[in-house]
Amino acid sequence: MKIVLAYSGGLDTSVIVKWLKEKYDAEIVTFAADVGQEEELKGLDKKAKATGASKHYTLDLVEEFAKDYIFPMIRANAIYEGQYYLGTSIARPLIAKAQVDIARKEKADTVAHGATGKGNDQELFPGRAEMIAYCAKHKIPVEASLKKPYSMDRNLLHISYEAGILEDPWFDPTTKENKEMFKLSVAPEDAPDKPEYVEIDFVKGDAVAVNGKKLTPGGVMKALNKLGGKHGIGRVDLVENRFVGMKSRGVYETPGGTILMQAHRQVESLTMDREVLHLRDSFIPKYAELVYNGFWFAPEREMLQAMVDESQKYVTGTVRLKLYKGNIITCGRKSKYSLYDDKIASMEGVKSWYNQSDATGFIRLNGLRLRARKLAQGGPKV
Repeated sequence: MKIVLAYSGGLDTSVIVKWLKEKYDAEIVTFAADVGQEEELKGLDKKAKATGASKHYTLDLVEEFAKDYIFPMIRANAIYEGQYYLGTSIARPLIAKAQVDIARKEKADTVAHGATGKGNDQELFPGRAEMIAYCAKHKIPVEASLKKPYSMDRNLLHISYEAGILEDPWFDPTTKENKEMFKLSVAPEDAPDKPEYVEIDFVKGDAVAVNGKKLTPGGVMKALNKLGGKHGIGRVDLVENRFVGMKSRGVYETPGGTILMQAHRQVESLTMDREVLHLRDSFIPKYAELVYNGFWFAPEREMLQAMVDESQKYVTGTVRLKLYKGNIITCGRKSKYSLYDDKIASMEGVKSWYNQSDATGFIRLNGLRLRARKLAQGGPKV
């Protein structure tokens, strides 16, 4: 048997290489997708082979991840349950796609992955403490320890922290004793006392430049991650609803993605027709749910994406933001496709093609059903 294992070098996959080899007498080929983990990828080849892998692949998928996965999701303004920027979820379909390609190349029988979850890795290891002990016994180096028993998952969009000490939803990871857990951002209270401005240019819903410098999608994410991390932006602590029915507490850092999402929304506010904007916004919960639940390649997500992308035809322009101690403050937006008419919007009596007297009939027609209800049924007391 030959198994291609999605491998990160973390606790779960470090354990599973040796365990699968022993359990099934299988040849293990490990695969790491470079989706922006940076230093976490160092030494994976050596570590994987030392724990039993016969071969290791590391594929550079950073630009593909940003262009074909993160950016389409940003165009949809997808946030799960109003808080989670879907950093882990959006990387999964790309990793799975690349893993299957390698399995075909290697003529493997099976693909596998390590995942801490109810029922996924409990056959030999009831919990993380037992896996840490297994690693110690077999001299497998892992960053997790009994002093820091939490899971981390990092990519270009975010880093997540779950399990272990974080399973108590009252536990505070931001205290002086615990805040070293965070890797991508400083605490807002430790951020610079001086705010910093950033300008982001968009073309058809995609960011193409930061502070006037044209960048690739991956370059945009890296630049905004650096700025956001410097100013303590993008930390979220939430209890989310998992697809299988349980609630789970997660702590996330999404510095660049948080900036990009707000900037994108500001260009939309200037360039998108009201009804198109409201209709697209009605898709957000479903789109985010599909990404979260693993249905990126499902036809319903592709259908939603086509509608989202149609809405982005004129989402082109520049946004100016001020970053300060965990806050993103909008300070301006402009676009050659702007629907904002300063003459119409002005409250100073400026002449325009807007006729104020039109409001009389508008108000009467919109109040017609309410008057009818009052006359026929009494309606609420006013």
